[in-house]
Amino acid sequence: METRLLGRTGRSVAVVGLGCWQLGADWGSVTEEAALSVLEAAVDSGVTFLDTADVYGDGRSEKLIGTFLRSRGPDHGITVATKMGRRADPHTAEAYTLSWFRAWTDRSRENLGVDTLDLVQLHCPPTEVFRRESTYDALDVLVDEGRIASYGVSVETVDEALEAIVRPHVATVQIILNVFRRKPLEQVLPLAAKEGVGIIARVPLASGLLSGKYDEDTQFAADDHRSYNRGGDAFDVGETFAGVPFEVGVAAAREVASLTPSGWTTAQLALRWIIDQPGVSVVIPGARSAAQAVGNAAAASLSPVDEETLGGLRGIYDGRIRQHVHARW
Repeated sequence: METRLLGRTGRSVAVVGLGCWQLGADWGSVTEEAALSVLEAAVDSGVTFLDTADVYGDGRSEKLIGTFLRSRGPDHGITVATKMGRRADPHTAEAYTLSWFRAWTDRSRENLGVDTLDLVQLHCPPTEVFRRESTYDALDVLVDEGRIASYGVSVETVDEALEAIVRPHVATVQIILNVFRRKPLEQVLPLAAKEGVGIIARVPLASGLLSGKYDEDTQFAADDHRSYNRGGDAFDVGETFAGVPFEVGVAAAREVASLTPSGWTTAQLALRWIIDQPGVSVVIPGARSAAQAVGNAAAASLSPVDEETLGGLRGIYDGRIRQHVHARW
C-alpha cells in the first residue's frame, strides 16, 4: 500500500488506516474475537496506522489494540494514535492541564502496553484550549518526559484546525473530511501541507452513509451513536452522519452510489476521493468485520477518481449537502 509521511511525527504510514472507535462497542456490541479479527484483517491488508481514544469503550479499544500488538511481536511496524481529554467530567477547558495530561497518558500507556505513546491527540477539546500557550507547553513536557513521541489535535471545526496547524510542534490534525464534508479543502489542507502537518481524515464514510447500504427505514441499535446522537445529545452532531440529516444523507448517498465505477464499492469510491486530496496523510475508516477492513484497504490500490465522477460528486454536495454543513464546521 502507498505510504505517506505522517506530518511532523517523522513516521511513514499506509494511506488507509483503521479507525478503532467501533472496537469500544460504541457502534453496538462487538466481541473481542470479532475486534481482533478486524485488526488482523486490516494489518494483513497493509494497514499500518490505528486510531483510537481513551474513551472508546472506556479504554476497551486501547486494550484490544494492545493485545493485538503483543500478538504481532515487537517489530510489528504499526503506529498507534490515541486521544485524550474526553474523560474529563465536566468536559471543560480547565481540565486540559499537565497533571491531567500525565494521568490520561499513563492510563493509555498501560492500556496499550507501551512505554511511549506514538501519537497523542487532544480529543476535540473546547475551542479555548487550542488558543492557550499553556496547552502546547504541557504537551511539550510530555514529549520531554518520554510519555509520548508526538502530539496532535482532533478538531471539530476548520477554525480550530487553522489555530493548531501554525503551532510549531503540532504533528498532526485530525478532521472530518469526506465527500459530504468538503470545507477543509479550502484552507486546512493547503496550510497543513505548507507547514508540514499531517492530516488524518476521519468519518470518511459519514458513519456508514457513504457505504450506500442504508435507506430511510434503516434502524440502528439503541447503544449505537447513530441512534442516540442524531441530535447531538451526547457529543458534537457532526460526528454522526457527518452532521447531515439522516434522510438527506440517505438520498444523497444513493446518488453517490450511482456514480460508483464498475468493480468498485461505493465505500471505496468515497475513500479514494479522500486519498486523492492533496495534503491528506491517512484516512481512517472503521470496520465492523474483517471483510469491511479488507475492502477499505483495497481503495488504496484503485486509480484516482476521474474528472466526470468528481464533477458529479461536487454537484451532489452543492445541491443536497452544502446548506446543512458548510457554515457549521
